Amino acid sequence: MLKQGLQQKLQQGLSPLQIQTIKLLELPTLELEQRIKKELEENPVLDEAPSSEETDDGEPKNVSLSDYSSQDDSTPSYRLYVNNQGKDLKPQYNTFSVKESFHQNLEMQLGYSGLKDEDRTIASFIIGSIDDDGYLRRDILSLTDDIAFRLNIETTPEHVEQILKVIQEFEPVGVGARNLKECLLLQLRAKEQTPQRRRAEEILENYFEEFSRKHYDRIMARTGMDKDDLKEAMDEIVRLNPRPGGQIDDSYVEQAQQIVPDFILENKDGELILSMPKFSVPELRVNKRYADLLMNSASSSGKRGKDAVAFVKQKLDSAKWFVEAIKQRQNTLQNTMKAILDFQHDFFLDGDEAKLKPMVLKNIAEKTGLDISTISRVVNCKYIQTNFGVYPLKYFFSEGMKTESGDEVSTREIKKVLSESIEAEDKKKPLTDEELVSVLSRKGYKVARRTVAKYREQLNIPIARMRKEI
Repeated sequence: MLKQGLQQKLQQGLSPLQIQTIKLLELPTLELEQRIKKELEENPVLDEAPSSEETDDGEPKNVSLSDYSSQDDSTPSYRLYVNNQGKDLKPQYNTFSVKESFHQNLEMQLGYSGLKDEDRTIASFIIGSIDDDGYLRRDILSLTDDIAFRLNIETTPEHVEQILKVIQEFEPVGVGARNLKECLLLQLRAKEQTPQRRRAEEILENYFEEFSRKHYDRIMARTGMDKDDLKEAMDEIVRLNPRPGGQIDDSYVEQAQQIVPDFILENKDGELILSMPKFSVPELRVNKRYADLLMNSASSSGKRGKDAVAFVKQKLDSAKWFVEAIKQRQNTLQNTMKAILDFQHDFFLDGDEAKLKPMVLKNIAEKTGLDISTISRVVNCKYIQTNFGVYPLKYFFSEGMKTESGDEVSTREIKKVLSESIEAEDKKKPLTDEELVSVLSRKGYKVARRTVAKYREQLNIPIARMRKEI
């Protein structure tokens, strides 16, 4: 009951305008266009305004709802009109081909899964909980509670587990696993079975701890495998991908996707000029025919007249919220990008990655006065076009740490130095994580061994033993 009460309280706390704004904030430019077109199709009160300042019959395109209010209508006076475009009615986009993101690929596969509507909603929520490495690092019970609380869908852990099994059949193989053992087993079981793979599966299924600790003698003693059998099985395991979401190679075919930058940044003699590209969405206004219907129905008697008033008023309110949400979306995006631009000013001058400062969502939330969750929605799936490339906004966020000299650097810079150090190593005697700590320390970066291991894994670089060349 407490959960239901909290949920009702949260739902009551968000106005229709706030809900609409939250939904629109997450949409990149192209999807926003489609969303507005869909709204035009579904809401007869919304209409496309002519490009001229006045309509053909001389009436102004700026229609006030107060002109079409019934006597008992509580709708406030509101100028339902927004101009979404500049003088160029059909601007030509600078479109860029980018690879489809890991999560977008999963959502696309979900569309072909055959799941019914409610199960598909649950599956989409599970996909959103999968991290960038491809793992679901949350227990099924907490997911079930979240699905009830956030989606208002009552389900069971067993049912959520069944839907997860469907997702685990998606590409790349191993996605949706809850731990490394499950990830590797999913991949092995998807392959054509051979004696070597069956032995590899036996090791992972029954002797994973021994395998993790490299207790190979113990595995041979308990399974009856000889050294050759073990080596063949280990070769099968080593070929598997421990990070199905993070490793992008030829085995994982990503589909190209056209994107339109949400922001354009120009450097004019050292002055950074930020703009948002125009999008080809018609200007929105009240459809006069339906506004007249509302006014005329006010004097009608009986249930039919009241139903007509209620219907048109609902559509008018919906149009009002939609138009205002678009305005708020644009303002929020612009304020957030300006804060990012201010924070990372030195980087945006020339694109030098070393000039990127450590920056987290909280930094931008504090600069804009917006909630962290709002900043997260703004930066998700948004891009900026610069003189030196097109970047997702997420690119500019990273944790930081201090060097021995006291300068703060981003984790991206440390990863770059780490990667370069490994590339330069003697492959016959590759550097261990402990040795890499010393190498980074000599270069001024004080990093713990576990941090080196984490960054190495994020860079998809195997441990020293796996990098050794004969």
